[in-house]
Amino acid sequence: MAENSHGSESARHHMHYYNAAADLIERNLAVRREKIAYIDDNGRYTFGELAERVNRCAHALCELGATLESRIMVCLSDTMDFPSVFLGAIKAGLVPVAVNTLLTSGDYDFMLRDSRARILVVSESLLPVFKPILDGQPFLSHVVVSGSSASGEPRLAELMARAKNEFTVAPTRPDDACFWLYSSGSTGTPKGTVHVQTSMVATTELYANPILGIEESDVVFSAAKLFFAYGLGNGLSFPLSVGATTVLLGERPTPAAVCRILRQHRPTIFYGVPTLYGALLASSELPNRAELNLRRCTSAGEALPPNIGRKWLEHTGVDILDGLGSTEMLHIFLSNRPGDVRYGTSGKPVPGYEVRLLDEDGNKAGTGEIGELQVSGPSSAAYYWNNREKSRNTFLGAWTRSGDKYIESEDGFFTYCGRADDMLKVSGIWVSPFEVEAVLVSHEAVLEAAVVGHADGNGLIKPKAFVVLRAEIVPTPELTVGLQQHVKTHLAPHNYPRWIEFVPELPKTATGKIQRFKLREPLGHDPR
Repeated sequence: MAENSHGSESARHHMHYYNAAADLIERNLAVRREKIAYIDDNGRYTFGELAERVNRCAHALCELGATLESRIMVCLSDTMDFPSVFLGAIKAGLVPVAVNTLLTSGDYDFMLRDSRARILVVSESLLPVFKPILDGQPFLSHVVVSGSSASGEPRLAELMARAKNEFTVAPTRPDDACFWLYSSGSTGTPKGTVHVQTSMVATTELYANPILGIEESDVVFSAAKLFFAYGLGNGLSFPLSVGATTVLLGERPTPAAVCRILRQHRPTIFYGVPTLYGALLASSELPNRAELNLRRCTSAGEALPPNIGRKWLEHTGVDILDGLGSTEMLHIFLSNRPGDVRYGTSGKPVPGYEVRLLDEDGNKAGTGEIGELQVSGPSSAAYYWNNREKSRNTFLGAWTRSGDKYIESEDGFFTYCGRADDMLKVSGIWVSPFEVEAVLVSHEAVLEAAVVGHADGNGLIKPKAFVVLRAEIVPTPELTVGLQQHVKTHLAPHNYPRWIEFVPELPKTATGKIQRFKLREPLGHDPR
């Protein structure tokens, strides 16, 4: 087993065997066994304790009958059990399938059948959502519960207590399947995205170390959960790659909960998403600059409105490094970087990744022209499980289609225009919903906004805005006109929303992305 994998990406590919879990754990044992690796709601755990827990989990899963390449579904809230099970499965050559903890029974039923997972490891608080579907599962053999009350199923803690604390790493190879993540499914059926053993370390070497600048002395906290590609890097592979300490939050990352962590644990790196940064800035509980210990903040998931970045910098003294990543690429491949931040953009390509913009005819888009973003780099997923058509449409040889529309500036900054399927053509001109939303959010009365296409009386598509107002603001016809005028002042006239609907909240995925498709009315013929 090649324990020392600090070599180059290509060198690792020529190694006979490579196991991501063994690599991420072993690099910490020799030098910082007694250092705190994780802090969760229940306690603090050293790198030595993490290694032991990983070994015990590996044994426990194998004793339940899991064999090389068996899928293990992991539906866990952010506690110490997540890295223990996730890395334990990988060390044993099993394939953990990390799933979103905020889904429905129907979603989990689909994922269990689609993945053919042999074992489900689930937090006790999430077990009731699985209960109605467990009896009908054709492939599932065991359910293991993380927590004190297991409703008759085996408890993870008991299985680990009985297991040995040494485990011989499985003979996995660099290109073996390592883990799956289901794409967020903001449209259509979720897709099982298969990542290989070298993907995690590729993202640490290309983004975490050179761009983020993570160091052993850092204390990191990610509001994005570990089941999410962004959160998995933030709270697992990145800190483990250098021996930093990670704070985990089991509950939902509300502004109150996040502010408590910022005060209590004083993280140096904070990873957020745009909606949360907006909510934190609107919260009276946000600590002031003197109470914070931040040196680096990042944002991903969707593009960061420029005014949120500027207000955060004003309040905390720290820039937000906005970037673009995806489940398919595992982490961020376009990013602003320290000392080179341009709010309103996703920054520049991360060295080690190539990007290109293609127009509607498949030709390279010119500078300042909107094009579909494609990316090439070593952390790309291998394919979507059991979905050949989607795989062939997304993974084009070395290139991966992002599904995002972007513009590149003369000096190499990339500006997000919207999802390819969210873009609107108004009077023959492309309108970026995101651009309109960013202007609306810059108005002092607005907390959040989402823009979608809506047919007017002639059946022509025009922008319609759904707006969430700040707590004290009352919607009036005058405010509607004022917001429309605000957009006209900042953007070309065809961009302004012809209709504005005030709503108490916007539909979002568990990762905080606005689900614009839920706001669209079906266009075309009424089926009734």
